[in-house]
Amino acid sequence: MRTEDQLKGIATFVQAAESGSFALAAQQLRQTRSAVAKSIARLEARLDVRLFQRTTRQQSLTAAGQAFYERCKRVLAELEAAEAALDEGRRDLIGRLRITAPLLLGRHVFAPLLCRWAAQHPRLDLEIAFTDRVVDLVEEGFDMGLRAGPLPDSANLAARRLGAHEWVICAAPAYLQLHGMPVSAEDFTQHLAIVYRNPGPDSPWQAAGRDGQPVELRPHPRLRFDDVQAICDAALAGHGLARLPRWMAAPHLRAQTLATVWDGAHRLSTELHAVWPYTPHLSMKMRAAVDVLAAGVPALLLG
Repeated sequence: MRTEDQLKGIATFVQAAESGSFALAAQQLRQTRSAVAKSIARLEARLDVRLFQRTTRQQSLTAAGQAFYERCKRVLAELEAAEAALDEGRRDLIGRLRITAPLLLGRHVFAPLLCRWAAQHPRLDLEIAFTDRVVDLVEEGFDMGLRAGPLPDSANLAARRLGAHEWVICAAPAYLQLHGMPVSAEDFTQHLAIVYRNPGPDSPWQAAGRDGQPVELRPHPRLRFDDVQAICDAALAGHGLARLPRWMAAPHLRAQTLATVWDGAHRLSTELHAVWPYTPHLSMKMRAAVDVLAAGVPALLLG
């Protein structure tokens, strides 16, 4: 049997031992459950020992399996350290890095940061695709995705938090002079709003009340757009209240062309993450890109 096949079988065994089930190991390795089971069976046949005790409800390592797992874990850790040492020894980042990012966040926050970083590495090719849909990274050949909000496919992905995407409810001074400043949550029902267009009925804005408890704000959605920049432009023109990303609203708040409507102490926020297909060893260029984003994104989100 070839050495690479032996190592692949050992890596599958370690993943199955740590996952607690062949099904979960298959998800994390992006294989079928049948492929994982066959790999374990071949390993047991080659070693002439049973590694797992299986029942219809659970699986667990045998005594021999536990001892083998401890040694295999050390071997894989040594291999990973050796690969990392080779990566660290390279003077520059090499190759192509394909990233997908939300449209506006990507253009205004992520792309400038990544482009400045890529400029320091002439042998690195950077490709960024801007889209608000959730991209299947493996299916479409992306190395990394930058995501805002929940991670519905997180079982198959590794992730690192990049910061909190804060929102602010604001309006143009001219609108507030005409309609007044909402003081309570109930006051919002008397106001017009520019909202993000979603399929289905309009949802209220989720916020924190003056006492810190959750509250729903229900202005009348007069205008609906599927582009946050268009919402910002309409708010600047005085057409109603808007819920905008803080980094987008900040320059207008400083210029006093927009005013905060809801107390800044009760900010709304959305988590931002970098995600990538699960792998036991992250390449140097990927690791560097994630570090640059984690270090630089939080300050940019403040605007």
